[in-house]
Amino acid sequence: MQRPKLIAISGPTAVGKTSFAVALAKRLSCPILSSDARQFYKEMCIGTAVPTPEEQQGIPHYFIQHISINIPYTAGDFEKAAIVLLNDLFKKYNEVILVGGSNLYTDAVLNGLGDFPDVSNQIKQHWQHIFDSKGIAFLQAELKRLDPRYYAIVDLQNHVRLLRALCVCSVSGKPYSSFLEQPKKERAFEAVTIELTMPRDQLYHRINQRVDDMVANGLVEEVRSLLPSKDLNALQTVGYRELFPYFEGEQKVEECIENIKMNTRRFAKRQLTWLRNHPCMHQISHNTKVDDALIELLTIKKKV
Repeated sequence: MQRPKLIAISGPTAVGKTSFAVALAKRLSCPILSSDARQFYKEMCIGTAVPTPEEQQGIPHYFIQHISINIPYTAGDFEKAAIVLLNDLFKKYNEVILVGGSNLYTDAVLNGLGDFPDVSNQIKQHWQHIFDSKGIAFLQAELKRLDPRYYAIVDLQNHVRLLRALCVCSVSGKPYSSFLEQPKKERAFEAVTIELTMPRDQLYHRINQRVDDMVANGLVEEVRSLLPSKDLNALQTVGYRELFPYFEGEQKVEECIENIKMNTRRFAKRQLTWLRNHPCMHQISHNTKVDDALIELLTIKKKV
């Protein structure tokens, strides 16, 4: 019996994953799961580019604004919830689409996460003390020394992820990235993986324009409303943390907006680095039309 297909769409931020996924979902009459960890949170909308109801075009979307920023939520949590949902959806649909720029979360659904070692509170407190006393630059340097592969793809401004990786390195004596490369879990579906591509200069132009659009749509006001929660992990993300210095009187808003653009471009580069190390089955130009030829390409059986 033919297994159902999970079509996973990846690519750098601003490449057009949402519109492509919606067009494909309409063609296949199937739902969409988001694997964009920034879009999980109810309180974050403008800075995470959550698709509007108009952009969703009536296609059922899951894992968009489904939890609060006050609830800790990991890739492991997402993996478990997504697999349960997929098992249910595949009773009705032959295909389901998974789309998002959080490559670790996508990979967790496709292949499962590795078995990470337990980290004691003593180790956590040790690294937290180092962060508090020496700052994020020291954490970045230590991660680069201990795990250059993960250093190349992690959000270097997210101290929570740096601390997590350094704790695992300390406990195991192994690079954090080695736990991301353990044997894949068996899945009940066939995965079809797609990377949307775009020339680098065009992508950077689109990123800059999208940030300008976010600001015009009220990004600064959205971040202002979230200031009481600025230390939560959910807010340690591009588009939000860069504006905190403005509200603290340390930078002009124009500088903060330029930093958002710069850090978003850097984020896109890290996404592309991940995809080079985890190549998809199909590389497709961002402006490819969803037609019969594309459907035939995507639904062929994976070559052995």
